[in-house]
Amino acid sequence: MSGKPREAELQSSATVMPLPSRLAANAAEGHGIVRNPGMALDLGFVESMRSVNRSALERRVGTLTKRRSIKADNQAAWLLRSISLMDLTTLNSNDTDERVRRLCAKAVYPLRRDLVEALGLGDTVIRPAAVCVYHPFVATAVDAVKGAGIHVAAVSTAFPHGLAPLSTRIAEIEASVADGADEIDIVIPRGLVFGAKWQELYDEIKAFRAACGEAHLKVILGTGDLATLRNVTLASMVAMMAGADFIKTSTGKESVNATLPVGLAMVRAIRAYHEQTGYLIGFKPAGGISTAKVSLDWLVLMKEELGRPWLEPELFRFGASSLLTDIERQLEHHVSGRYSANHRHAMA
Repeated sequence: MSGKPREAELQSSATVMPLPSRLAANAAEGHGIVRNPGMALDLGFVESMRSVNRSALERRVGTLTKRRSIKADNQAAWLLRSISLMDLTTLNSNDTDERVRRLCAKAVYPLRRDLVEALGLGDTVIRPAAVCVYHPFVATAVDAVKGAGIHVAAVSTAFPHGLAPLSTRIAEIEASVADGADEIDIVIPRGLVFGAKWQELYDEIKAFRAACGEAHLKVILGTGDLATLRNVTLASMVAMMAGADFIKTSTGKESVNATLPVGLAMVRAIRAYHEQTGYLIGFKPAGGISTAKVSLDWLVLMKEELGRPWLEPELFRFGASSLLTDIERQLEHHVSGRYSANHRHAMA
C-alpha cells in the first residue's frame, strides 16, 4: 500500500508558524537592546553572590526538564526558534575559507526549501543569529552573509585559553572588528578566578569592551575549568560589571562544557544584575548542545527563569555546530512522520 496519502495528510496538517517576535523591554537600534555600560567593581555585591546551593540548582533543573513537555506543532515552533537563536560555529584546526563559506551558505538557507514549504512558513525567514569563526576567516564570513541580517562573531583573546599578553589579546579584538566582526567572543584567564583577582579580571574585561567599540562583547568563562558553581557565579558577576553584553559558558574545548546547573547559576546572576542595575544581559551556552531535545531544555530554562525577552537572539544564543542538522531532522519527522538520515541534509 502506498504511503503517499498518509504523507500528504501529515503535510497538510503540519503548518507551523514560529513564535511571534518580541523585543526586550529596553528596545533600541542595532542588536535590539540598550547595551550594558557596566558599573564600578563592587566587591560587596560580588561577595553577596557567594552562597550557591548546588543541590538546590540540580533539583530545580530536574523539575524544569521533566514537567515541561512540548509536542507536535508547539515543538516545531520552538525548534524554529532554536534555529533563530543559534551562533552557527566552526572552530576547527582544519578550517578553510571554503569551509567557512559553506557554513555561511547553511546559515543563509538553514532549511531545505521543500521543508520550508511543508511547514507553511511562507515568507517568514528563519536564520541563525550569527556565524562564529576564528579571526582569519572574519572577512570571508562578512562577505558571505552580506545582506542576510546575520551577525559575524569572532572568537578572540588567545582562544580557547586566554594565555597571551594583554596587548596581543586586545590587538586581536581590534583586528577582528576592523575586518567586520560585530560580535566578539573573548575568553578569560581562569587563573584570575582561582586567585580571586577580581580587580585584574575586571580591568581586563573592561579593556576588551573598549577595544570592541560598537561590536558586542561575549565573555566566555570556561565553566568546565572553574571547578565550582561559586566560581562560575562570581566570575559572571565581575564580567557583567565590566560591561559584558553576554556571558557564555564554554569554549567547547573543555572536557565539560555547557550543563543546565551551570546555566541556571549564570542566569540567576544575570537576574541579580538586572535587579541591581536595570540592564538586561545576554546568555550563551556553548559546547555539547547537539540535539533538538537539549535545545528545548535550554529554552524552557530561559523562559522559566528569566522570562519571554530571553527567547530573542538579542539576549540568548546557542553556540552550536551539529545542532542544526538534528533540528532539521526533527522538523522533517514532524511533517512526514519519518526520520531522515544525516546525509540528506546539507552540512554546515
